[in-house]
Amino acid sequence: MKVKQERNNQRSDKQRKASASRVHWLITIFLLALTISAAFSFLSQGLLNGASLFGAFAVLLAIIAIGIFFDLLGVAVTAAEEKPFHSMASRRVPGGGEGIWLIRNAGKVSSVCCDVVGDICGVISGTAAAVIAVETWNSLQKPSLRVIQLLLSALVAALTILGKAFCKQIALDNSTAIVHGAAKIIWRFKHIFSRKQKKQK
Repeated sequence: MKVKQERNNQRSDKQRKASASRVHWLITIFLLALTISAAFSFLSQGLLNGASLFGAFAVLLAIIAIGIFFDLLGVAVTAAEEKPFHSMASRRVPGGGEGIWLIRNAGKVSSVCCDVVGDICGVISGTAAAVIAVETWNSLQKPSLRVIQLLLSALVAALTILGKAFCKQIALDNSTAIVHGAAKIIWRFKHIFSRKQKKQK
């Protein structure tokens, strides 16, 4: 009886911890989405305000490209294997340990890359397309604004889908290299941050 009770207690403890972890992750992802969305919106509005039609198109393409890049990273993290990164970590190759961390947290990393950043870029690219539609209509003053908005929305959707479809196979074929590239960027930031901390001390 005591053994069963202990097992039940252990299970309930595990369930509580798992539930608390899920709640913590949901709160984190909400705050992260809110922060990134606000930052992207502020930056895109600042770039679009007073920009020429060509400049506005450049901003729109950049937003689409960011969404595609993070989708590429999200797919690569889920497809990559730990083994090459263990070898890198044992040889102290920059990014080896960070690559292991990315792969072990593939679900969360993929969620942030594909769902958070990807969806935010989708929303903001739609907003940017609406601004460009108005600017185009003001410049031409001939075609219907609704027609321009429809064409631009279709173009944004087509470019996003095409880019993600094209990059998906690249991510699957080159998952180790892509993850290692991202891991080296994380390693570099950690290295710079640790240097600054040592200087302050």
